[in-house]
Amino acid sequence: MENIFYIMDINQKNTEKQVKSSHDKSEEKSSSCKEKIHDPLQKEIEFFKKELEKEKDKFLRLFAEFENYKKRIQKERFDIFRNVHEQIIIDLIPILDDFERGIKELKKYQDEHLVQGIFLIQEKFIKILKEKGLNKIKIKKGDDFNTDFHEAITQIPAVTEDLKGKIIEIIGAGYILREKVIRHAKVITGK
Repeated sequence: MENIFYIMDINQKNTEKQVKSSHDKSEEKSSSCKEKIHDPLQKEIEFFKKELEKEKDKFLRLFAEFENYKKRIQKERFDIFRNVHEQIIIDLIPILDDFERGIKELKKYQDEHLVQGIFLIQEKFIKILKEKGLNKIKIKKGDDFNTDFHEAITQIPAVTEDLKGKIIEIIGAGYILREKVIRHAKVITGK
């Protein structure tokens, strides 16, 4: 009987070993499966992280490009309005010249009311243009000739030595629009 128990005990131990071995193998397989499952998931996660970074970079570049585009369009728009405004002012300057010539001619006829009326219209026109940034270049006979503000139509011999290189006659007024010369004053200089 003792042998039987001994055989049973051996059989039981063998069975336990087989079960344990089988269980260990199963754990190895499970661990291996987990690694196999974990490894593709990890690769996929890494792939999606890289894709996300690429898309984020693309988005940031696109956003920066769009901001630059908005700034460029705004600047171009401002430049267009400024140029149109400047061109309108330049086109109105000959009217100022016409007013001055007209008033000189009307003074010959000594009709004070007519001259006064035209003068008031001229002053109103000048006031509006000054509000828009137009100013007359201030010059007088005897001033030094300056190429930044003056355009010499011709040179004539100076009557005196001190008039050489100076303005002898003013032919046409010059104008500045917001610190930019838009028409040089036309002058005659002494040589």
